[in-house]
Amino acid sequence: MASAISNIYRLARAGLVLAQYGVRFVPKGHKVPLVLHIARALTWPIRLVTYPFRLGQKRDTRIGAAITKLGPSYIKLGQFMATRADVIGPELARDLAHLQDKLAPFSMSEARRAVEEALGGKLEDHYTSFGPPIAAASIAQVHKATIATDDGEKTVAVKILRPGVEKRFKRDLDSYFFAASLVEKFHPPSRRLRPIAVVDTLKRTTELEMDLRLEAAALSEIAENIEADRDTEGGNFRVPEVDWMRTSKRVLTMEWVDGTPISDTKALAEQGHDLNAIGLTVIRSFLRHAMRDGFFHADMHQGNLFVDDAGAVVAVDFGIVGRLEKIERRFLAEILNGLITRDYKQAAQVHFDAGYVPSHHPVAVFAQAMRAIGEPIHGRTADQISMADLLGQLFAYTEVFDMEARPELIMLQKSMVIVEGVARSLDPSLNMWVAAEPIAREWVEANYGVTGRLRDAGEGAGALGRIFAEVPRLITQTERAGQSLALMAEKGVRLDEETVRRIAAEERRQGFWGRAALWIIAASVAALALATFMNR
Repeated sequence: MASAISNIYRLARAGLVLAQYGVRFVPKGHKVPLVLHIARALTWPIRLVTYPFRLGQKRDTRIGAAITKLGPSYIKLGQFMATRADVIGPELARDLAHLQDKLAPFSMSEARRAVEEALGGKLEDHYTSFGPPIAAASIAQVHKATIATDDGEKTVAVKILRPGVEKRFKRDLDSYFFAASLVEKFHPPSRRLRPIAVVDTLKRTTELEMDLRLEAAALSEIAENIEADRDTEGGNFRVPEVDWMRTSKRVLTMEWVDGTPISDTKALAEQGHDLNAIGLTVIRSFLRHAMRDGFFHADMHQGNLFVDDAGAVVAVDFGIVGRLEKIERRFLAEILNGLITRDYKQAAQVHFDAGYVPSHHPVAVFAQAMRAIGEPIHGRTADQISMADLLGQLFAYTEVFDMEARPELIMLQKSMVIVEGVARSLDPSLNMWVAAEPIAREWVEANYGVTGRLRDAGEGAGALGRIFAEVPRLITQTERAGQSLALMAEKGVRLDEETVRRIAAEERRQGFWGRAALWIIAASVAALALATFMNR
């Protein structure tokens, strides 16, 4: 009860702050619970009193100021919800897209204390110099420092978590879960959007951000993945090197990047860099990481990208990363490939194979919807084609075809919007389909060509070997299995709808050999149980 009261208090405070800045939190044209309409009505006096102070202010500026006032977790929530126009409405989503993750820095004394607690000893034991913060965001801030090496001194970047940030995020996330659970309980149409799953995705991403060892590991993994890409077209991309000796949960030390911000196109051009090539590198690197590796930088905005003297794109701040399993990578690659080649039936079939569209809908009808999305892009000039907009249209069909929101694709969609914007700022005429086609084709060929099939066969053989290795253990458990089956026969077995749905989803997730393995296990258990029953 106390927890519910505190959550209601925090949500009410947030609503009052939004009202103070004139932020509409009930999207126009959206059917929402009655309680939200009542809440908006109750805040009318506040909006009326503060109206004169808002005159002349842009709407996105007001929203940014309101969310910044609410604190770090609301900044992250705002950035995250900017990708969910289906939940908050396109108007608010556009405004949130301009939200900047910038806060006042915490003091040098707090930074010193954080470093000494995290690394032990004195700050001077680890750094020969340690400068003031050069950037401060909602979760951490960055300092420029130097360390002693065999060759002299080396400049490094030191990222430090904000004091008490974990406690603040936990408290606010509790209120987000509370609100999401109320929405799902009392507003059935919203269940398709899975608000609790949306908040859970935000929770997991922020938890990862607040362990800087994980960011260091992400840098290391990306570096390994791209090691062989330097000689490929659009592969001139790198990440900073991690200093593991000076890295812990709350402090991350890494290579200092001397480069030009990718947003400074004038300086890049003056330095002789090919802006078109840099734009191609940005988009192809992102697509290659997402489709080939299933692991990508999920916050590749202009502030996190630099160009070094050699012309390589250097990405920093890997606090937010995304992962895609093979089924999601297949979805992305074949959707792009299907729309590029105008094979709409195949593109539609991918949705059904992945379990994204319920089987009671005809594939041909969904293919028709895909055609409605894909055909308008053909015949347009390159600067009129937006892959991000196309994905937005694709997700707009989710309600029509009873598709549930997929949390694993939320981050991908958000990242695609950001990356496309960066690439277009460098080359406004960049043809997204020309850029994406070789990456999608490479993935399809690698996974469904001869090499891919041989690899899958090898994985399947390995799975069978593991199954047969388990046979002795299964035999020793025969009697227990027989007793369990007998009890199920006597009492009956009931599965709720959610369990059945999850089993079906997991079944679809398995490849050919995975399904074969499941059937072999099921047949083995049934045979052993039958033998036990017959021998009684």
